[in-house]
Amino acid sequence: MENLSKLKMLMLGFQHVCVMYGGAVAVPLIVGPAIGLSQEQIVMLISFDLLACGIVTLIQVVGGKGIGIQLPALMAVSFIVVEPVIAIGKVHSITGVMGAVMVSGLIVALVAKYISKMVPYFPPIVAGSVILIIGVSLMPVAMRNAAGGAGSPTFGDPKNLFLAAFTLLAFILINTLSKGFLKAVSVLAAMVLGTLLAGIMGMVDTSGFSQASWFNMPAPFYFGIPTFDVSAIITMSIISLIIAVESIGVFMTLGEVCDRDIKEDDVAKGLRAEGVGSMISGVFNSFSHSTFSQNVGLVLLTRVTQRSVVITAGGILILLGLVPKVAGLTTMIPAPVLGGAMIPMFGMLLSASLGMIAKADLKKPSNQIIIALGVGVGLAVKGVPEAFAKFPETVHLIAGNGVVMGTFVLVVLNAILNGRSNKSHQHALSVPPAQENLELAAAKEEIELTDVPPTAKI
Repeated sequence: MENLSKLKMLMLGFQHVCVMYGGAVAVPLIVGPAIGLSQEQIVMLISFDLLACGIVTLIQVVGGKGIGIQLPALMAVSFIVVEPVIAIGKVHSITGVMGAVMVSGLIVALVAKYISKMVPYFPPIVAGSVILIIGVSLMPVAMRNAAGGAGSPTFGDPKNLFLAAFTLLAFILINTLSKGFLKAVSVLAAMVLGTLLAGIMGMVDTSGFSQASWFNMPAPFYFGIPTFDVSAIITMSIISLIIAVESIGVFMTLGEVCDRDIKEDDVAKGLRAEGVGSMISGVFNSFSHSTFSQNVGLVLLTRVTQRSVVITAGGILILLGLVPKVAGLTTMIPAPVLGGAMIPMFGMLLSASLGMIAKADLKKPSNQIIIALGVGVGLAVKGVPEAFAKFPETVHLIAGNGVVMGTFVLVVLNAILNGRSNKSHQHALSVPPAQENLELAAAKEEIELTDVPPTAKI
């Protein structure tokens, strides 16, 4: 492997940041307004998110005794947390979310060595169906933003829908016509173009950027002392388990590309790092983190496997997290632009889920029943959560969560009808589905290590 100069390492690290940035900031941009945070609070939420991403990445990549996978694995907030975080936040506010994130992280850290033994109960048909429920559940969030954002006085204005359609079209064109790195950051590039058009149309609010400070010291428990609700903790623990199962597949993929045999002890160290990372995220006002498949796709594409590159990316994220102006710049993105970009981002979850489900034998009646009832119950509950409104609040939050109920039905039905799978890692994808387009691009061109296009400066 080539020894990288400091300049090359910086450029490659920044490329990793660019690949994950759009998805990383999208989560707080979606969650913040949905749970009633102000513009100033959303700016801080994004800054804290970037800071936590950097810290957790260093824990995972550098590692230590009994912790960290020590592979080029960049950590970021998973889209899987969006729906449950919004559900918890609406009832228990942001402090309830942080409390649930911290406790769920502690649980994952404590039982990390046992989680890998549970993977047989999450074969492709179960894991894929859960992600399908999440992806479908998130689509209304995208449409509400495309129409102008929930509660907006201009909701449904044709200008909003035009701007969302422009952003979506920009993504399609950039992703289809470009290659390599620009293709990898096509969502981010589309949001930039959409925001520029919105500026011309007078639809950009710059108050968040102008009011944000240039530097801010990390502020633990910025939103208040965490609160701890049993139902919220159970919900986030289930989501953390799903994230952990998917992370195992990513670890296996990274092990293959880095020519390293990943053993059960390595998996436990990686999951323990995710758990500790979630605890730290809760302290620093962020959400549960996972190994970002987008960046695994970049490792597969460039074949640059040095941990030093991702360590550099982690350092850059920490610096960005200390500069609220960067987060303030992100809040200038209008809701319709974000909505137009959300459709392909959430659509990637659907694409990934279908790829995983397709690994199962769909001609088997048992598999058809599992998908029909599991996904059916999940989406039915998601559509009418108020059906459980007369239950106690703890039961309501759990039973009224489509992802949680769908997961429960899928796991139980699969265990009853199919039994315990012996192929524990069958769900792992040799190429993360969200990055299939990168692999197609790699087949058409060879990216030079020093070739970081001007778009990396977005």
